[in-house]
Amino acid sequence: MATKIDKKITGYNVVKPEDKVAAPAVAAPAAAKEPPMAEVIQMHESVERPDTLVGSTFKIKSPLFEHALYVTINDIVLNAGTPHEQRRPFEIFINSKNMDHFQWIVALTRIMSAVFRKGGDVTFLVEEMKAVFDPRGGYFKSGGVYMPSIVAEIGSVVEQHMKNIGMIHDPEMDESTRQLIADKRAAYEAASAKKNAEVVVAPAATAAASASTSDNKPKLNAAGFPPGATLCAKCNTQALVLMDGCQTCLNCGYSKCG
Repeated sequence: MATKIDKKITGYNVVKPEDKVAAPAVAAPAAAKEPPMAEVIQMHESVERPDTLVGSTFKIKSPLFEHALYVTINDIVLNAGTPHEQRRPFEIFINSKNMDHFQWIVALTRIMSAVFRKGGDVTFLVEEMKAVFDPRGGYFKSGGVYMPSIVAEIGSVVEQHMKNIGMIHDPEMDESTRQLIADKRAAYEAASAKKNAEVVVAPAATAAASASTSDNKPKLNAAGFPPGATLCAKCNTQALVLMDGCQTCLNCGYSKCG
């Protein structure tokens, strides 16, 4: 069979019959050196919902709502009965007598449940929800912790549940930090007691004086910290007091002076 050559011949080589047999064997390693192509992995809900799930229900009583919210988070148990058994969030429900916010609550729970069922690291939901701020302003829940919105408190509930099942671990405070916070709190309370003792309206009888000195102990707020404490930017607790010209948190040890 004749072959037409359209280009200029610049060289030639004689091909022997044994070269044709060895050619495929040489081409195989050359193909293996090519970089592998990226493989796109599609996420899908491969785990079906069991008939029974274990979970926890949390109560949220916010001043923004007339009725309380009840948040239920159900978990799926993976590797049950083995040393590698672990619980992972599978679905979330929020129930309340208040129907004013029914639509966005249903939408939120369905989206969160879908994220839970996708698997992987779902702890990012906590930070995203806690960063939601209400334009009308936030509120303090029991314990003196500030919540910027009702969505942020739902995120706080999810965080607490993830801590309970071992998905999120709090950084443990070392003993030296605990002792430092205890010393600062004792020093602040001693300074407050001394200041209160110096404020005497008028000299009275010995019994009245002794009664006044017994009341020199500073009263505490709902969170168990001095009433003049302000909000800490790190732990969102009313525990920030002025000590030695520096704002110091008596709850987490945060200090603006470093």
